[in-house]
Order: sequence, then structure tokens, then C-alpha cells
Amino acid sequence: MSGKSVLKRIDWLTVLFYVLLVFIGWINIYSSTFSESDSSIFDFGTLHGKQLFFILTSFASIIILLALEANFYERFSSVLYIISMALLLGLFLFGKTIAGATSWYDLGFFNLQPSELAKAATALALAKYLSDIQTDIKRKKDQLFAFLIILIPAILIIPQPDPGSALVFFSLSFVIFREGLPLYYLGLAFLAVIVFVTTLMFGTIWVSIVIALLIVLFFLLKKKKFKVPIFQLSLAVIVTILFSLSVNFVFNNVFEQRHRDRFGLWLRLEKDPAKLEEIRKTIGYNTYQSEKAIESGGFFGKGFLEGTRTKGNFVPEQHTDYIFSTVGEEWGFVGTATVVILFSLLLLRLVYLAERQKTDFSRMYGYGVISILLIHYFINIGMVIGVLPTIGIPLPFFSYGGSGLLFFTALLFIFLKLDANRLKEGI
Repeated sequence: MSGKSVLKRIDWLTVLFYVLLVFIGWINIYSSTFSESDSSIFDFGTLHGKQLFFILTSFASIIILLALEANFYERFSSVLYIISMALLLGLFLFGKTIAGATSWYDLGFFNLQPSELAKAATALALAKYLSDIQTDIKRKKDQLFAFLIILIPAILIIPQPDPGSALVFFSLSFVIFREGLPLYYLGLAFLAVIVFVTTLMFGTIWVSIVIALLIVLFFLLKKKKFKVPIFQLSLAVIVTILFSLSVNFVFNNVFEQRHRDRFGLWLRLEKDPAKLEEIRKTIGYNTYQSEKAIESGGFFGKGFLEGTRTKGNFVPEQHTDYIFSTVGEEWGFVGTATVVILFSLLLLRLVYLAERQKTDFSRMYGYGVISILLIHYFINIGMVIGVLPTIGIPLPFFSYGGSGLLFFTALLFIFLKLDANRLKEGI
């Protein structure tokens, strides 16, 4: 496909949403890192200057991504996946530790985070496997292999430790559900989350009592309608209670102290209001200050470069994971609503594009892109406003970081290339 043809067939509405998010993100990075001593807005020695360089690099990468033939991504998806897994393994030997996580390669002028590459590579590999004519997602063997494609990078990332990035890979499970995986798997996953959270909040005894009451209620109301073998039902109850019993062990022995603190704060495990407020100001300092910054912005915000908490560096690492708090303080409800609407429109547009694909590979990869962007967007903003525990993942196209912006750009524009190719082939 010629360059002119690509430009004609690419979905420009999606490109517009992308450019707007990148531009608004950079404006807020500039604001959150601004110093009176900065010599120029184009000073590449500053954080906002470096981000501008990353933006220009990402724009240049778009030309390469669109110039490659669309079938390149399907043909070499397995190779890209293997390379990204090798890079993740290499971190254990050659990785650079930043903020307690060994997640980067120090390239001198640039810190490369291979987990960002792995997200796109895993989405491609999963789409390739699921679209294979020999794959039947209703077969247990094929289900297992599909989940292994997702699980392998997550297992390699967790010990870095970077549980936030590992969690992102599990969002790709929604691609498998979209392609026909029985929904009871999703039900089991939600049940596990509910049992985990309720056990931490109320204890195993209360969880067991509630399960027993639900079983009794089930038999009283639905026995004639749903004929579930007593053995299977009893086994499910036993497994659920055993899982509940394991929760405290996992929480106290597998989770790190910082993760226990964050979950404890999120679930309000401390019942004393005074102690809880003190914990919010210490352990939950970042989120506490982020909430205060957003609250102080009101409806219209304090204005560009006028955020007192932003200028006073009240929110640590505000230009990365907490960049949304800058939007809240300086642009107010109007600014935050604009960002939320833009992200929502982008995701809805991608759903539309994915559904109009005529090849299985393109559709599945499209839903992989949607899954990754959605979980980043949902968790990051939820974390910043305090409704979710602190999990260190960036806001796509918005947060400071070269690896993140470059590979989020690649993730999106590979799909736009596949969509443009759909029109070229007339299918």
C-alpha cells in the first residue's frame, strides 16, 4: 500500500483523539515540571523537553509503522513475542533499578522498559494464535495455551517487582471471552476477587457463613429450575472456603508490605477514623495529596501554571502516574471531564473499528488494544481519585515516559494500519 493510499484510508478520527491526548498530556507535564529557571520550552534537558523529544520520536515511528505491510505484523507476531520475552528475562541480569523495580534497560540516552513492548507483542501473539484455523477456543487445550501466552509475561514481570504492569496482561483475557470462551470462567474470576476482598474485610468465618446461607437460599428458591449435582455444588463450596482460608496467608506472606499497606488503606481495614486519616496522610500520601489537588481545582480550575499544589510539588511523581491530578487542579472539572470524554470516545471508536474488521486476526488484535488501553485508563484514574488502590501504571499517551508513549503509539497505529489494509483489500 502506497503512502498516499495509507493516508487516505487511515481512520483520521482516531488519529485526532490520539493527537489531542498527547498534546494535552504534554501541556500538563510541562506544568507539573515547570521551573522558573527553565531556559526554553524546547530545552531537551528538562523533563517536559525530553517528553517533547519522545513525542516527536513517536510521531516519526508512526511513519515506519504505517509503511510496513499489514501482513508483517501477523507473520512476525511470534518472533516479536519471543524477543519481548527474552528482553524481560534479560532484566534479571542487566536491568536497571528505578524506584525499587528492576524494569528498565539503561541505554545511556534512554531507559527502555521492555514490559511496554511486551504488551503489544502479547496482543499480536494472542491474536495470531486465536485466529489460527486449527485453534478452537472451546477446547480445553487451546484455552490453556491462550492463557499461557498471557501468563508468561505476567510471571516474568511480577518479580521485578511490577505487579501493576503484570495486571495489564490479564486484561487480554477479554479478547478470549470476545472470541467465545464460556462466561463461567469470567464468573469464577469475579467470585475469586469478591472472596479475596471480603475475606480481608470480614474474615473467613463470616465469608463461610454467607456462602452457606447462599447455598441454602439457592436450594430453596432454584432447586426445581437449576438441577446442579450435589457433589459439584459441595465441591465448589469446599474450594471457595479453602480459597478464603488461603487469603490471609497470601496477603501476609506473598504481598510486600507496601502492597499490604495500600490494600489496607483502600479497604479501610483500620476502623479508627483518626488512625485511618493518619494512614491516609502517611502510607497513602500520594493519593491523599492527589485528591486534595483535584478538589482544590473546583469547576474551572486555578489556571495553567497556577496550581499551588502542583507548583509546590505536593504530589510526588506528579508528571508520571499522577498526571491526572495536575489536570484536576489547573483545569478543574471541565478539564478532567474533557480528558475522560476523549479517552471514552477513543475507546468507543476502537470498538467500532474492531467490529468492522473482516479478518479474525485484525479484530482480535483490535480488542487486545482496547483491553490494554481500557485497564490503564480505568486503573490510573481510579487510583488518582482514590477509588482504587495505588497501582503504578501510567495514563496512556498522557504520563511522562519515552517507552510508554512509544509503545502505546505502536500498539494503536499497528491496529490503524490493519484497519486501513481492510479497506485496501476491499473486504
